[in-house]
Amino acid sequence: MSSCGVTLNRHIIEEEQRHPAVAGELSELLVQLGFAAKILAREIGRAALVGKLGLVGEKNATGDSQKKLDVFANDTVVEAFAQTGLVAGIVSEELDEVKEISCEGKARYILCTDPLDGSSNTDINGALGTIFGLYRRSRTCACDVRGEILGRTAEQVAAGYVMYGTSTVLVYTCGHGVSGFTLDRELGEFLLSHEDIRCPKRGHTYSANVARAGEWDPGIRKFIEYVTQSDRASGRPYSLRYTGALVADVHRSLVEGGIYFYPPDLGHPEGKLRLLYECAPLASLVEAAGGRASTGRQRILEVPVKSIHQRVPLVIGSADDVALYQSFLAASNR
Repeated sequence: MSSCGVTLNRHIIEEEQRHPAVAGELSELLVQLGFAAKILAREIGRAALVGKLGLVGEKNATGDSQKKLDVFANDTVVEAFAQTGLVAGIVSEELDEVKEISCEGKARYILCTDPLDGSSNTDINGALGTIFGLYRRSRTCACDVRGEILGRTAEQVAAGYVMYGTSTVLVYTCGHGVSGFTLDRELGEFLLSHEDIRCPKRGHTYSANVARAGEWDPGIRKFIEYVTQSDRASGRPYSLRYTGALVADVHRSLVEGGIYFYPPDLGHPEGKLRLLYECAPLASLVEAAGGRASTGRQRILEVPVKSIHQRVPLVIGSADDVALYQSFLAASNR
């Protein structure tokens, strides 16, 4: 906990004073995110006691099996942001299409979210997360939210995540640095715990589902061979750390340094992770902290949006580690 006891709300007010472009509507949305995160933290913590574990017997928009907590998390986030009147539409992993909320002039934002990242961990008490990215609408006179998303790059005005683990941590950026807050359950407040987060240029861990390594590009396999070789001078070998929750693995790389990657494989030739509500928000955050995020060949935030559930490869984390990964990939394709 921060010794100053700075709450999320107070921090947002101070950021408004330092960066007037963040003031007003955008800060209201960030406060609402904190409110939704408190609800989810409470329900995740007692899910086993109130019948919220297990599957609902359906698949979501991208073909993944839906858990009961997936549905609850989606409903909670949608309702929290719809109440503000500031969001024109919501793109969610759990929704087939854009959920249009409001066509009024003050609805200047589009929310893209994975309400419950890592839901395969729900039944084993593993780490979970919520990912969000806020896009400013290019126009407010029409009500074509889907049309406003397609064709643009994935640049956002605010992005971040909430991680539900041993503690609940909310991390966000509006483009002016990255700040992290830990939920004090007794106070019911998010308090500043990680001020001005900077991603180390290099780490000593890598996160990846190496069970699929046989399906990856030879350059990626050579990268793994390299970082797992013993060489004290270069700080190798790297240790493998993989939780099955994107937010948790990226959080480790953000705070301690290191690299996360999910390249294409036979079952996912375009990559598995979704651009709008997984890769792009985390890319915005990590870049704002001095890290790097790429498809392996292109900066994530420069990828054109072709569909709301578009999949892309992802490599993200410490700048030097991502650059090294890219160099191995490029060398194998010459």
